[in-house]
Formats: sequence, C-alpha cells, structure tokens
Amino acid sequence: MFYSSTLELPVDQTLVHPYVSDLKRFEEWMPLIHSVESAGDNVWDVELRAKVGVLARSKRLRMRRTSSSSGRIVFERDESDGRNHSEWTLKVNTEPSGLGCVVTMELSYGGALWTAGILDRVLASQVEAGKAGLARVVQGA
Repeated sequence: MFYSSTLELPVDQTLVHPYVSDLKRFEEWMPLIHSVESAGDNVWDVELRAKVGVLARSKRLRMRRTSSSSGRIVFERDESDGRNHSEWTLKVNTEPSGLGCVVTMELSYGGALWTAGILDRVLASQVEAGKAGLARVVQGA
C-alpha cells in the first residue's frame, strides 16, 4: 500500500519542520497517531489507531527517523525484537513555494493488516484529516 498527499501552506518551511521531524509532535495534528513515546535518540514507540465503522483497529510500531534534513524527513519501522515485520515508512518532504511551502507526505505499508482496500481508504482518510490538523497548528489557529 502506498499513499501520497500534498498540502500547500502559507508559512515558511522552517515553521513546519518542528511538527514533522519529531513523531511526538504528530499527536498534535495527525488523528491516526494515538500515542507516541520516546524510545531513544530518533526512535519512538507509536500507537496508530483508526476506526472502521464501529470497530477500532490499533497497531503498535517502533519507528526510527532514518533521514532528516531541512526538506526531507524519513521514518521507518525499526523493531528491536529480532522478528521480521511488515514495512512501514513515512516520508515528509517540504519545499518552498510562491505562497510559503509545499508539504508532501508519503506513507507506505508492506503488510496485510486488512484486505480489500479497507486499510488504504482508512489511512488515506486519516492522512487527509492530518493535513487540516497540520495547517491548524503551523498557522496557530
């Protein structure tokens, strides 16, 4: 599964960077993120939670920031239990635009948590809701 979404914000990318470079800050704006705890330098224990009708589904992941620059941040699943796990990768790119900056989020998942495209639709709706949340926090509204 791969999902990509873009958001244009009327602020400088340096104002966006703190909200997208630290997974703990995602709790402020991304509804998919239920809880985040630091597990060391650039490592977080993350609980994802989403509702599908009356059912709620959650997933715990250990994520590591594997790349961070002023315009590109990458988080990848990095479990420490020695078992093989499905890939989870979140890439966030920010770049200047005429109105401020453009933020692109790319989420990829390599497992089979749900089937028949349900996960795709749920994750897409959560990322779309997160775009509104990110706009709200970076603009101070």
